Amino acid sequence: AVVKPPSLQPVANRALPAQDKPYIAPTAAATLICGFAGRQHVRRLRKRRLTRAATQGDEIKFMSDDKDDDKEVEALDLETRAQALAESLPALARLSGSIVVIKYGGAAMVRSPERTIRDVALLRTLGLKPILVHGGGPEINSWLAKVGIEPKFVRGLRVTDAETMEVVAMVLMGKVNKGIVSTMGAAGVSAVGLSGVDGGLLQAKKVDDEELGFVGEVTGVKTDVLEAALEKGLLPVVATVASDSEGNFLNVNADIAAAAIAGALDAEEFVLMTDVPGLLRDVKDPASLIAEVDESGAQRLIEEGVVAGGMIPKVTCCLSAVKDGVQATHIIDGRRPHSLLEEL
Repeated sequence: AVVKPPSLQPVANRALPAQDKPYIAPTAAATLICGFAGRQHVRRLRKRRLTRAATQGDEIKFMSDDKDDDKEVEALDLETRAQALAESLPALARLSGSIVVIKYGGAAMVRSPERTIRDVALLRTLGLKPILVHGGGPEINSWLAKVGIEPKFVRGLRVTDAETMEVVAMVLMGKVNKGIVSTMGAAGVSAVGLSGVDGGLLQAKKVDDEELGFVGEVTGVKTDVLEAALEKGLLPVVATVASDSEGNFLNVNADIAAAAIAGALDAEEFVLMTDVPGLLRDVKDPASLIAEVDESGAQRLIEEGVVAGGMIPKVTCCLSAVKDGVQATHIIDGRRPHSLLEEL
């Protein structure tokens, strides 16, 4: 994989000292691993910034109307949860002090938001440094309907006109962001609500397709405000609204923004919470889950058409994050109770 210096052997074929800690996934969630790289090499990779454009259907997140999506994995009983926690603590403790960027959205954000937030609170209590990056869930759709704005599409891509952008900004930076911060506080964690606008956190410009309106692509990340929050013991919660050089709000794909933030911070782990079991070889067969893949393997899956549709931008985000220095990325099923803890 390109993130490994030529002098390093593949991870699977070499003995690792304790501090060289690539992620090895024993769980069922899909994981993208591209080898361990020394910190010097990672620093060089950080300079190779790529712009990240919004992808089809992802400028604003909406819940699916598919009734199958309403099926949630049955909650674990108390004894099983206690056993799982006991088994998880040693591994989580090894990540103490590490930055973990979590893209929070989908069913995890809608049906049982307090469960995921409690899990994130536990990570913070154990000494990890989680950063939560979120989209809008169904809230944007709901508020667009309330103010009578009809969604518009061009060639299958959602248009974010000026009126829609006003709603997006108010909902993401206001109701959704502060709601998460409030729930974090109730869970005993001091969180701070941010957006890509604050401190110039997300530097962005409009996508080339002018018909899409105020849709942005990330051109850079200023980590100062995030690092300051982490140093103060605060948990950053980031809404993915940015502004361009003229001060216009831009709607940025949350997956792409989260990957950019993870790469800019040299995060140890980057987690994408989704509404699917993970990366499947056959989308109709949950047993075909691909538990672990390296960068070249992920590229082959895209070329072969195994990774298709909405999974392509998610895998591409993971590849981008790894190229920028992230140690391991994960695509997990946010519908599954405590999948975040299980995966890490």
